[in-house]
Amino acid sequence: MVKQMDFDPTDFTIKKIRRHAKWLIFELAPHGYILSHLGMSGSWQMSHTPLQEKHGHIEFIDKNKKEYGVLTYIDPRRFGHFYLLTDENFKLKEAALPIDITSPDFDVNHIAEVFFSNPNKVLKPFLLDQKAFPGVGNYMASEICARSGILPTRITGEIEAFEIQKIKESMDIVINGAVETKGTTFSGGYRDANGDKGEGVKHLVVFYQNHCQMCLEKDIVTKVIKTTLGGRGTYHCPRCQK
Repeated sequence: MVKQMDFDPTDFTIKKIRRHAKWLIFELAPHGYILSHLGMSGSWQMSHTPLQEKHGHIEFIDKNKKEYGVLTYIDPRRFGHFYLLTDENFKLKEAALPIDITSPDFDVNHIAEVFFSNPNKVLKPFLLDQKAFPGVGNYMASEICARSGILPTRITGEIEAFEIQKIKESMDIVINGAVETKGTTFSGGYRDANGDKGEGVKHLVVFYQNHCQMCLEKDIVTKVIKTTLGGRGTYHCPRCQK
């Protein structure tokens, strides 16, 4: 899980934390950065005292703080990555990261260019390609397809301009909704920095749903179809998606 440690961070201070795609970036003082990828099940949790957590792998303690002085990385599946980098090495890694999907530069034209460069990809699995759509997770990909009204099996080269616009709009709805509801927690899954479950499951329209929630809003009952694409569970509405 620990991929690189350029220096000992003892007595260093965390100045700022920001996100890029599925990476968390910790800016340190007097220098250096932590680059943390949560994998499928990782999370950072704050606490007043050290957590008695069997899946806790990394722990930072600020002895001067009486409240929330402990920050613990928890990862049951151990798929996360952790880098402790000098300023120079961080800049090299950051430069190699693709444009985040929430960046203003990740617009309709950018998505169209990505599709044009990859015309033979199946849409839903391709949305999970972190080099093309950094930050999109499995449930998000199904939700984006559903809200776009596009079947997850469509081929990227056949998707029209007005559909790309719908994909962009749906992507913004899904991503912003996940942030506003503090993430999406399935059984035994993600928790936020306070150890609380995210409420994003309340806003899912097809993923893990028996019936399409968009149809139910119109008093129409449509059973959601579950398939497997690219080895991942995929959900779609046969009525809403074409």
